[in-house]
Amino acid sequence: MRINVFLCLLAGMGWLLCSGCISTVDGRHRAGLPFAKDRVEGRYERSPKELWAASKDVLRYLGTLTSEDEIRSVMQANVDTRTVWVLVEPMDSRVTRVLIQARTKGGAGDQELAGHIDKLIAVRLATGILSPATTPRAAD
Repeated sequence: MRINVFLCLLAGMGWLLCSGCISTVDGRHRAGLPFAKDRVEGRYERSPKELWAASKDVLRYLGTLTSEDEIRSVMQANVDTRTVWVLVEPMDSRVTRVLIQARTKGGAGDQELAGHIDKLIAVRLATGILSPATTPRAAD
C-alpha cells in the first residue's frame, strides 16, 4: 500500500515538474509544457505591411483567425486543434521578421506546424497565391 501511495506521489510530482507556464509571442502567459520547441522565425526583405497581409491570408487559408492586434503586430488563429500566434516586426529598413508559435490544446509545442506556416508565408510572398497549382483541363 505504501509503495502505491509513493508511486502516485512521485508521478504527480513528475507531472508538476513537466508542466508549467509558457510565454506567447504576444507577451501573455498560458499553461503548457515549458521545454517544448514551438517557434519558427523567418526573415524577409519585405515591408511589415506585406508580411502582415501574407500572414493573415495564410492563417485564414489554414484555419480561423481569432484575433488581430495591430498595435502589438500579433495575430492569433486556430488551425485544426492548435493555437497559432504570428508576430510581425521590422528588423531594419529592409528586413522584416515573422515569428510563428504553435501549441496544441494540451500545451505541447508544434514546431512542425509553425514551420509549415512559415513556408506558406514565403510561398504567398513569392507567388501571391496560396492554393496548390492546378492543371488546366482540356476542353471536351
